[in-house]
Amino acid sequence: MFKSPSLTRKQIVNGVYEGVYTSQNNETSPPSIILTYLGEKLGDVTIEPLDELEGTWQLRCNIPPEAISDGIQTFLLCTNAGDTVLDSFSIVAGEPLDDDLRNEINLLREELDMLKRAFRRHCVETMG
Repeated sequence: MFKSPSLTRKQIVNGVYEGVYTSQNNETSPPSIILTYLGEKLGDVTIEPLDELEGTWQLRCNIPPEAISDGIQTFLLCTNAGDTVLDSFSIVAGEPLDDDLRNEINLLREELDMLKRAFRRHCVETMG
């Protein structure tokens, strides 16, 4: 049975992202993962195996201070090929953010409504 890779965020502390990567089908070679911001690769991602679990790695990467500015900044952790987003996180800074946050909430609502419509359509198509 094929299992897709996953990245579980543990924490972001002092500008360092930490997570646990679980490979596909217990692969033994470390993954190649990059941190991107606005389509550009940022810094290196450190990957170390976890002793207790095969196919699982501890992942750490520094969030560059120059990438942090007013507004909402979104970062992606992707496979090195850039074809799979494993995790994303946003940093919110500056003032006033009320309009930015309202816009983000409205976008999330629109996406949720779109997903609900697609799910309902799928249920109708598969039920009969």
